[in-house]
Amino acid sequence: MTARAPGRVNLIGDHTDYNGGLCLPFAVPLVTTTTARVRGDDRIRVRSTAFPDPWTGRLADLTLDGRDGIPDWVRYVTGVLWAAREDGWPVPGLDLVVDSEIPLGSGLSSSAALECSVAVAVGTLTDQPLDPGSRLPLAELCRRAETEYVGAPTGGMDQLVSLLGTAGHALLIDFADTSVRQVPLPLHEDGLVVLVTDTGTPHQLAGTDSGYADRRAECDAAAAVLGLPRIGLAWPDDLSRLDDDVQRARARHVLSESARVEDVLRAVAGGDWAAVGNILTSSHASLRGDFAASTPALDLAVATAVDAGALGARLTGGGFGGSTIALVEEELADTVREAVDAAFADAELPAPTHVAVLPADGASVTRNG
Repeated sequence: MTARAPGRVNLIGDHTDYNGGLCLPFAVPLVTTTTARVRGDDRIRVRSTAFPDPWTGRLADLTLDGRDGIPDWVRYVTGVLWAAREDGWPVPGLDLVVDSEIPLGSGLSSSAALECSVAVAVGTLTDQPLDPGSRLPLAELCRRAETEYVGAPTGGMDQLVSLLGTAGHALLIDFADTSVRQVPLPLHEDGLVVLVTDTGTPHQLAGTDSGYADRRAECDAAAAVLGLPRIGLAWPDDLSRLDDDVQRARARHVLSESARVEDVLRAVAGGDWAAVGNILTSSHASLRGDFAASTPALDLAVATAVDAGALGARLTGGGFGGSTIALVEEELADTVREAVDAAFADAELPAPTHVAVLPADGASVTRNG
């Protein structure tokens, strides 16, 4: 049994998922595959082409207490198995082999792609429903694996789009109620691509000392001051009630970012790609300023792409490293790529890597049996 699940690009709407706001990601044609085989005993064996050492444990190790001795990368796998067992799946002993095209720490959600590929493979083996209507709870299972088991306080956007992505579409997610809607994104038809630039600075979301965890805590504190469960549920007028400058800035980003998602939806519907590009660049300014989630390398990639002719650019994902995206006319993609490479060389930064992407399909079984 082999299942595949894609990484994602978030076109607009970062740090809004765990705050109850809007986001607009799409799945990319870079995937993680998991091949699963049922064993005749209670062992779990996990091997990855990205790491030299396999891991072997037992079903009894799939507890929160038992995770301490498990390598960090394996926890994304065993976390899914733990959450599946918590949900009543009859998880058997398994051999799992993982392969991935998604660079680790690139900001393209290699972790969610891994979780979702494991979930679809094991779900198929154990006869779980995997139709589109069943994928919302499956995404929640994978989010719990990452948040509760691995310890990365993510909001669920990555898992949803990895499971529900559709070629030619972005996925509008409203985290006020976790509703989703497919949004046509005719980039190819209009001669456009999204150029992803991996700055080579890995970002780390897990751990209580990560910048991501700090921002989430700051947003939660702002929401508490306003008496709200999540800051994305506030109104713009509520910002004046926040006396703490940092909390006010974080909340201002979340509210303005959700508004930018709505602006992008209107611009895409009207075919106004220049407006979309301007909104992406405004998003980066907010992430750099109000949310303090950017880095010098991300800023350089964004500014250089825009100067070289991109319609707009921004960091994508959690920030603190990882990748940028640039909305580019297809014939200008090489020009933008070369300009960013030259800028990084002039700044004596490691050479970035690039890939041009269009919206792709979500997770699927590629081989059964």
